[in-house]
Amino acid sequence: MGPELDREGDRNLVPLHVEERRLIPMAISLTERYRHKIVTAEQLREILGPPPRKKRAIMCHGVFDVVHPGHVRHLLYAKSKADTLVCSLTADKHISKGAHRPHIPQELRAANLAAFEMVDYVVIDTNAKPLENIQIIQPDYFAKGFEYTAVGMPPKTAEEAAIVEAYGGEMIFTPGDIVYSSTSLINLAPPTIQYEKLQLVMERYGVTFDKMRAAIDGMVGKKVHVIGDTIVDSYTQCAMIGGQTKTPTMSVLFERKQDFVGGAAIVAKHLRAAGADVTFTTVLGEDGLKDFVLDDLHEVGIDTKAIIDSTRPTVNKNAIVVGGYRLLKVDTLDNRSISDTILSQMTSAVSSVPADAVVYSDFRHGIFNRRTIPEFARVLPPAAYKVADSQVASRWGNITEFQGFDLITPNEREARFALGDQDSGIRPLASQLYDKSACKLLMLKLGERGMLVCRGADHELLDSFYVIDTFVEQLVDPVGAGDALLAYSTLAMLVSQDDAAASILGAMAAACECEYDGNIPITPEAMHRKIDLVEKRVNFG
Repeated sequence: MGPELDREGDRNLVPLHVEERRLIPMAISLTERYRHKIVTAEQLREILGPPPRKKRAIMCHGVFDVVHPGHVRHLLYAKSKADTLVCSLTADKHISKGAHRPHIPQELRAANLAAFEMVDYVVIDTNAKPLENIQIIQPDYFAKGFEYTAVGMPPKTAEEAAIVEAYGGEMIFTPGDIVYSSTSLINLAPPTIQYEKLQLVMERYGVTFDKMRAAIDGMVGKKVHVIGDTIVDSYTQCAMIGGQTKTPTMSVLFERKQDFVGGAAIVAKHLRAAGADVTFTTVLGEDGLKDFVLDDLHEVGIDTKAIIDSTRPTVNKNAIVVGGYRLLKVDTLDNRSISDTILSQMTSAVSSVPADAVVYSDFRHGIFNRRTIPEFARVLPPAAYKVADSQVASRWGNITEFQGFDLITPNEREARFALGDQDSGIRPLASQLYDKSACKLLMLKLGERGMLVCRGADHELLDSFYVIDTFVEQLVDPVGAGDALLAYSTLAMLVSQDDAAASILGAMAAACECEYDGNIPITPEAMHRKIDLVEKRVNFG
């Protein structure tokens, strides 16, 4: 099912016939429209020619994460002093003003500047400082804001001035009657540009909405083996009665209790809902919750290979909820390592079950630890796509123990926990984690900020990173978003072998999950609706 064109606003959508849909092109993005203005320093030197020139050139340099009125006045003044205005901007990899900066990727920042009529050329500077590009381009003038001379020339500006003056150029300092901070503006109200970022990634890697639809349809029948800790999440609803007068004891009245399959089991249910043929290997206790889990998974068609350990309970996390608030959580579990006998049974299942992908879903409740992970890694089928997800930021787990996997999907907190790094920016953090885990693809989940994808070992290359923003329309409940992302990105990689398409589909699945109350397995129908909506937003929104 393709997108619908709204002929009368956002309400009363009128379906389009297939023939009509083919007539509607994807909206032209900023990067496509103004690409002719974006050049390299070497190309610009050829265009301008060496000084002295008949038509003089002036160059401005900055981050330009958000172009504000102060920037505009700076650029207008610079343009008034020369025939050609060149804007140079710092590449993403050299920006360290905040953990999640830049907010806008370098290609979009370049296009934003190129869209100004007064700007003739834009250069993305891949160096930490503009010194090398100043030497290559040799602009007649190099413009800086007045703040760089207000209290004496800073050392970095002095370096730039030395190069400019050495070849006969001149420094110009623009008036500073209006000064704005991009950082302050972003902190005040971050720009919403998820669809522009999406277009950027789709253009760069050749992803189309039809390709994503085909990937969803192609997930049916893919064989996936999930191995991990089952958790039964319980919600005990109570009403407040009061407290004891002699002791600080709270009294609540039991109303009802609901149980839900969670942990690695819900990952298996997401995969099954997407159409995959799922085998699930886990450890359960000899108790009533074991039967609840087995019945629940059997009902949705998951082949469950449960190993029963009578010495431990089925993991249960029971939240006591009063008036919509979680008053208390009571956990029933045993986190000690599984025995050698159980490990042997589980590894035998991994090696013997035919699978297109194997997913290790680690909640650190006894199955995965430093002793067992090497054995689980050793028995992985050579041809299977190998995935690891380790949701253990509050315990002694570490995603980097899963070495050499095809895909890992930790969140930022888990990454910082694994590396013992609370200070680095997101790109350096992802680089470290990618290298230390020796993975092939890293999807670093950033919550409401979406995710950063690292896809190559050469972290200096632009092509090694990209950002996918969240596609949540209305947040209801974020629980389970990571499970949905893991399931759909894994299956998309099996179908398309395209990490960009897989990342986008994973983000869309996470968004669908956030729009539901509870961890509800995401269906292909829900994914098609989300793709249709996002395509509509890109084309007409």
